[in-house]
Amino acid sequence: MPPLNPHLPRQAEIMERVEEAADIFTLRLRISDPEAHNKYDLQPGQFNMLYLFGGGEVPISIVSDPEHDDLLYHTIRAVGRVTRGLAKLSIGDKIGIRGPYGRGWPMDQLRGKDTLIITGGLGCAPSVSVVEYIMKRREHYGRLTIMQGVKHYNDLFWRQRYEQWARALDTQVLLTADQGGPIWPWHVGPVTTLFDAIGIDPERTMALICGPGGMMRAVLKQLQRLCLPEANIWLSMERNMQCAIGQCGHCQLGPTFVCRNGPVFSLPEIGSVLGVKGI
Repeated sequence: MPPLNPHLPRQAEIMERVEEAADIFTLRLRISDPEAHNKYDLQPGQFNMLYLFGGGEVPISIVSDPEHDDLLYHTIRAVGRVTRGLAKLSIGDKIGIRGPYGRGWPMDQLRGKDTLIITGGLGCAPSVSVVEYIMKRREHYGRLTIMQGVKHYNDLFWRQRYEQWARALDTQVLLTADQGGPIWPWHVGPVTTLFDAIGIDPERTMALICGPGGMMRAVLKQLQRLCLPEANIWLSMERNMQCAIGQCGHCQLGPTFVCRNGPVFSLPEIGSVLGVKGI
């Protein structure tokens, strides 16, 4: 197989398509070249560039487990020209794929530790692969706490997945919506209000955060209140990633590039630029 050109996408076929919500869908892909598909190697938290032929490409988190899922899962919200085009595709259609790119979650450091995962909105997508990874290797990890917040109760998809996780050994799942509803059985309020329902050992807990910037900054204040060491806090950052290889500069965050040095960073690496206007 010729060496992979990082600028050129490989062809991939849509093998399955799942409608998650009104504007959210999951594509399950197989790289058309069997050898390339079998050699594809990823880490939880990495992303691919998905290319709509004739339309452009977008960075999308990889949801699938790197060892147990044969297909590559990508959950996508149809919000722009390319993602709306991807939403119109069906099983058997072809797209381009580049990746995987970036640095994922620190899975080696999580081993033997308790894991606290805090997400907001579709920011939960980068963390799903971590949860599935831990679930399938449960004996290697400590207590797992999952906190997910959405704006409106209808925004919560994957309800069955959350319910399944909640039944797992030594796992706590807490869900909340800023706006509840008549059939909403969980908490109402921002995700930060869920911290009163958890108990953690700061020295043995690793926190993984992904979601909107304001939500992540509010969560960091709660973790500081709980005396969680900064080195134990990791964040998945969203930026305008166009090349995915650190050449175009669109995803620059202070002195670093999210596509190449992230999207996952430890708090000491990027804490000084979080929330700084103009960065």
